[in-house]
Amino acid sequence: MQRVKTKDRILCAMFVALIAIGAFLKIPVPVVPFTLQFLFTTLAGLLLGGKKGCLSVCLYIILGLIGLPIFAQGGGIGYLFQPSFGYVIGFAAGAYLTGTIANAVRRPDYQRLLAANFAGLGVVYLFGMAYCYWMSHFYLGNPIGLWSLFLYGFLLAVPGDVLLCMVGAGLGVRMIPWIKGGR
Repeated sequence: MQRVKTKDRILCAMFVALIAIGAFLKIPVPVVPFTLQFLFTTLAGLLLGGKKGCLSVCLYIILGLIGLPIFAQGGGIGYLFQPSFGYVIGFAAGAYLTGTIANAVRRPDYQRLLAANFAGLGVVYLFGMAYCYWMSHFYLGNPIGLWSLFLYGFLLAVPGDVLLCMVGAGLGVRMIPWIKGGR
């Protein structure tokens, strides 16, 4: 059985805190709220690897669901019924995919990290939009049209996240050797 190192525990806890803080670091843009959660979930995958990055996001989700107000709009088990909760689930899957792609080589370059970030971003939006559509149609009884879902759930939000993918790849290139080197 593989033992979890103290360093890994500290880094996972640090990313749980950063993701929670990122939920409240809001950049004012019209229509769609824009937070820095995606940046920190992506960095968790890049710097910790797929499994530990996903673990960090899952711990964040569990803490939010047990009642800590660390999601962008609060916390508690009722958050499962928010149409936007799919994006939160997508953060975990995205961190896993991002970390797995990025860390498949020992020293990933900027292009690899950017591609990993875009793959993770695609997963986040896939989960988020599917969950929003499902919740709107089958739970809330207030169906959202596909064009509205695409416009508000993707088109208006994705430009900022593309920028965060580029920032995350730049930070990852500099920080991955530092994290892996143990300095």
